[in-house]
Amino acid sequence: MSDSPTRHLALQGASNFRDLGGYPTTDGRTTRWRHIFRSNHLGQLTADDIEIVRALGVRSAFDFRGLEERAAGVCVVNEITVHSLPIEPTVVAALRAELARGTLTAPVALELMRESYRNYVRHNTHSFRALFGHLLEDRAPLVIHCTAGKDRTGFASALILHALGVSDDVIAEDYLLTNRHYRRDASSAFDLPADVLDAIGSVETSYLAAAFEAVGKEYGDVETYLRDGLKLGAAERTALKERYLQA
Repeated sequence: MSDSPTRHLALQGASNFRDLGGYPTTDGRTTRWRHIFRSNHLGQLTADDIEIVRALGVRSAFDFRGLEERAAGVCVVNEITVHSLPIEPTVVAALRAELARGTLTAPVALELMRESYRNYVRHNTHSFRALFGHLLEDRAPLVIHCTAGKDRTGFASALILHALGVSDDVIAEDYLLTNRHYRRDASSAFDLPADVLDAIGSVETSYLAAAFEAVGKEYGDVETYLRDGLKLGAAERTALKERYLQA
């Protein structure tokens, strides 16, 4: 019987709040429990949720939402210092443009999702670089989030796990947990076809693969991206592992 902490915390106002602890690394260590959390936004937490988050000791949040998204759902935990690392959402606007042209289908939506992931690398590497700068400075426990906690947060979490030495298969498993835990916000039910909403309301391996495909084209491989794109040299990688791994 495992005595590991619960990975998914079933909050009423945040359906995708998860712990990145307990994952094995290639050097035989394990990511620390209760240090790094990933979540959807923290603007709808209930009073009970707030007490749970307080008990976890979370003091910092790294928020990938754009300006309007942030204003619509301000973090309700007063003790948490929010660091904005904005990546403006583009998918819904692109979907609406396709809808206006009469060319919107589920396959088109899937490709727009993949393209948004490629653009994380092409146009938003600075935000992920800033995240790692904070991870090397801020004391855990901390939480990384966007609106749904699945795309921008999903790629950020994959990068963190890569930097810590977690295998690709385990990274993919963590990424896909969103499909088990995320509850789509009813207020985000846009006037789009149901199959399109399904494409943008879930994750699939081809999305994350598209981001790493862009990493390969822009930087050659993930290790070079970590070093040159995210400025994680040998000393920074060592410091990151000392902070977020256990024997």
